[in-house]
Amino acid sequence: MKKIFYSFALLALVTFAHAQVERGNLLIKNGTVLTVTKGTFENTDVLVKDGKISQIGKNIAAPAGVKVIDATGQFVMPGIIDAHSHAGLDAINEATSPVTAEVFTGDVLNPFQVTLYRALGGGVTTIHAMHGSANAIGGQCETIKLRYGVKDGDGLRMEGAPRTIKFALGENPTRVHGGGSSIVPRTRMGVEFVIRESFSKAKEYMEAWDKYNKAKTQKGFRGTPPAYNLRLETLAEILKGNIIIHCHSYRADEINMLLNVCKDFGVKRLVFQHVNEGFKVAPELAKFGAMASVFADWWAYKFEVYYSTAYNAAILTRNGVVTSINSDDAELMRHLYHEAAKTQKYGNLTDDEALALITLNPAKQLGIDSRVGSLEVGKEADIAIFNAHPLSSYTIPMITVVDGVVRFDREKDADDVRIYVDPTQAVDIATIQGGEQEDHCMDGAEDAFGKLFGLN
Repeated sequence: MKKIFYSFALLALVTFAHAQVERGNLLIKNGTVLTVTKGTFENTDVLVKDGKISQIGKNIAAPAGVKVIDATGQFVMPGIIDAHSHAGLDAINEATSPVTAEVFTGDVLNPFQVTLYRALGGGVTTIHAMHGSANAIGGQCETIKLRYGVKDGDGLRMEGAPRTIKFALGENPTRVHGGGSSIVPRTRMGVEFVIRESFSKAKEYMEAWDKYNKAKTQKGFRGTPPAYNLRLETLAEILKGNIIIHCHSYRADEINMLLNVCKDFGVKRLVFQHVNEGFKVAPELAKFGAMASVFADWWAYKFEVYYSTAYNAAILTRNGVVTSINSDDAELMRHLYHEAAKTQKYGNLTDDEALALITLNPAKQLGIDSRVGSLEVGKEADIAIFNAHPLSSYTIPMITVVDGVVRFDREKDADDVRIYVDPTQAVDIATIQGGEQEDHCMDGAEDAFGKLFGLN
């Protein structure tokens, strides 16, 4: 019995150790602090205790033993949040069915990807590690913090972040399933059918469980529960409002279609991704309460996205749509501050409005804005320090802090930052790949092109 007890105790200790997140203490001195929500303050200090911002003000004395960062002449802003990324994952698409709500990217987090460190070098502290867009209803996604250096994927998870799931409209699901496997959906109306049918089945499943749970409380009840189904269980959580939909989309007509579908099923938590024609339906998005995560000026890389405008983010913002700018790309993620700055040329957004596109607004879209996205007392200390204003074309990220821990310091940047190095591993050789496919949501599903055009 003692052996069993000690075994459980050891297991609990190991589990507890894995669950621990390193949280630091530090004092950032004399910087220009860009809070995003409460104005800009020059020659100001930020004190961090146990991974959270405890004080913002002038002439704060450093507590004993606390690391001090001199930010004189530098700019201190909230850590950048990328609402659309595929970094930190070993697999992007489970493309075997038009509906794969049962799979979860959080089960395959890879803390060793050097991409995560490179993102830190661009001031990024949190990313939305998303399933791809091969399915009308794809897998669930994971919001992770860039705690590069941890050796357990669980250490990347942002504890308590709301659940999210990937949907996709347009050519990706129709090409993979209609073109590649000759099954529904083959058209945009087929995509709508798949989503409506899935929601209808989930509603029936939810009602069956509600009926059973009510009946089993009655004296003498001898019935059996409905068969458990993880796919329908997940879809039911969407209908209950417990999972946020993040939907790959381009065209205004299909965006409007999904708004109507969600209205019919009472789904309110909806974020459109890419949204290249969002400017055409900005009032409709605002009225619904849907949000939009867009590219700054990236389009014309395939037929359905041949048309957009660099004013998209500004038009959406001016219409009251909570808008963010994302990367969907490991390289673009490293300079999202440049992408945000483009909205000042194309839309004349203010500094705070532009910075909100890569901080507070993506935090709102992920349901974590009470914790991160702005510099406020009580929020988690995810901070980026730049040597010039972050919206300047000449700025350089210098230090990136996650939970009060310095995870990137340009002055101490090592030549090789890989966590594990295999001395027998061959060195990767850089190559240039041809082809027009630039949609990183489709990583892992490119063979559908060959099936569609008969190229074997």
